[in-house]
Amino acid sequence: MSNREITPELLLNAYASGIFPMADRRDDPELFWVDPLQRGILPLDGFHLSRSLKKAVRKTDFSIRVNTAFKQVVNACATPAIGRDGTWISTHIEELYTDLHQRGFAHSVECWHHEQLVGGLYGVCINGAFFGESMFHTATNASKIALVHLVARLNAGGFNLLDTQFGTDHLAQFGVIEIPREDYQERLGVALQNGEADFYRMPAATSPDAVIQFSTHTS
Repeated sequence: MSNREITPELLLNAYASGIFPMADRRDDPELFWVDPLQRGILPLDGFHLSRSLKKAVRKTDFSIRVNTAFKQVVNACATPAIGRDGTWISTHIEELYTDLHQRGFAHSVECWHHEQLVGGLYGVCINGAFFGESMFHTATNASKIALVHLVARLNAGGFNLLDTQFGTDHLAQFGVIEIPREDYQERLGVALQNGEADFYRMPAATSPDAVIQFSTHTS
């Protein structure tokens, strides 16, 4: 689809319909829509937090921030890394999500170390649904810790759905499963009707132990 035809409003409508865009490469001028037969989700009441990751959350010297460097996070996610030579995040996709962020519909969770961004993730948020897009790290456990904080924030905020688009072996360790498109559409419909979800309900200064409790859906 031509860049001129895709607007932030169209992008939000696409997510609400259960589809999302991708590109073939960073400089690709075209986007295409994806609607997987099997959709990856991370059940918010079934997050797998390993003992070692729980220890890392408690002991880390990272500072966790939200929405302070959204564009940097997206750009870092698009940067080639070990095991990833290319990217589906084209420059136009980056522009679209930056626009959504400025409108309050896209968020980043960031790991900082001595004022250096070392990991994070970003996604789109509509009512009780959070559509995870990508994550990156340049320091050990940084993206994993960002994910723990995201899950905690979504549970604390009363969200229904964390969409990961696809299931992978890497994501399976956290409890990600794949469900049929029809089941996903049902869950999406419930989440979109939840107007009470609040991405900011969990205070920024929440203690590591409280983050762990929220992420594992306990209180």
